[in-house]
Amino acid sequence: MKRRVAILISGRGSNMAALIDAAKAPDFPAEIAVVISNRADAPGLERAAASGIATVVIPSKPFGKDRAGFEAVLQQALDDKQVELICLGGFMRLFTADFARRWYGRMLNIHPSLLPCFPGLDPHGQALRAGVKLSGATVHFVIPETDAGPIVMQGAVTVADDDTPETLAARVITIEHRIYPEALRLLASGRLELDGDRCKTLGSAASGGTLIAPGN
Repeated sequence: MKRRVAILISGRGSNMAALIDAAKAPDFPAEIAVVISNRADAPGLERAAASGIATVVIPSKPFGKDRAGFEAVLQQALDDKQVELICLGGFMRLFTADFARRWYGRMLNIHPSLLPCFPGLDPHGQALRAGVKLSGATVHFVIPETDAGPIVMQGAVTVADDDTPETLAARVITIEHRIYPEALRLLASGRLELDGDRCKTLGSAASGGTLIAPGN
């Protein structure tokens, strides 16, 4: 039985599209039941509808700072679609601690840095200012703290001396599109185990691979 997934978006939904494409595979253990946006003008809604995915708009602006009120309506939409797992795909709204705890272990987010480095806004700019030689993306479980929570999967890219936030972002997003579907696959197939603040992958083994930058 495939796990039913909601993707929450606020914008163009590029990671949403990667998840939808992955879920088309017959052996993928999850199905995208609904795409929910807090913005009626989110371009990702059209992309989802074009793929035959149900869409729901819950405008957040009328709720102002009443996050609990917004989440009550969101929870009802999730219940209506019998959602079991949530993937955040550029969802620009913070959750209350109660909502995050309710969905703990069942809600994933992706952030364009190698967490715990460079959380929050402008992660690519942060990475370039720090002079790191590797950057990347992280899929993690959502907890009340922003861009925190047990790490599920990471992918890395090299950072060039002449990179800008835009050029680095363009490389990192290709990694995002690879690791997010794989992280959802692991979650939906029951291969993730939470151990305190850590996430363990059942049946995994060290690959022995390395990535060194700069190269010779």
